[in-house]
Amino acid sequence: MGEQIQEEFRPANDSRKRPVTSEKVTPMQAMESKPSVWQRWMKAQPTKAHLVWACVITAILTMIVGFNWGGWMSTTSAQKIADSTAQDAVVQRLAPICVAQFNLDTDKDAKLIEMNTKLTSSQKAQFVREQGWATIVGEERPDSKVADACAKLLIQ
Repeated sequence: MGEQIQEEFRPANDSRKRPVTSEKVTPMQAMESKPSVWQRWMKAQPTKAHLVWACVITAILTMIVGFNWGGWMSTTSAQKIADSTAQDAVVQRLAPICVAQFNLDTDKDAKLIEMNTKLTSSQKAQFVREQGWATIVGEERPDSKVADACAKLLIQ
């Protein structure tokens, strides 16, 4: 009985048997002997599984940040943007040709007045298509985007 066993601090719901002692250790005394966060960090020994999961999570977070805020995009998205930009550039180059075809029309003044006074904005592109001004040489039918751009140029 010369050696006394100190009771360790345990939560109230811990059901393990406690050694019988004559000295009681208060929770404050138990907390004072607990190592600091830095001491526990220095003693930590990560396993290979921890390392693998840390790498996986880091890769996923990097992709989320890159695609949402970093300006990254998939090949499909880049191709869609490139196609849209190319199509817009073609329309911008063909709209002046449509205006030139309008200028070749002998009855252009009357048609311009009719287009500006009687038609709504959606009907104006249809009117340009019907007149054939938006049909580019070598094409079988008029392009609706060219007709819309041409109508906007003719209104100006």
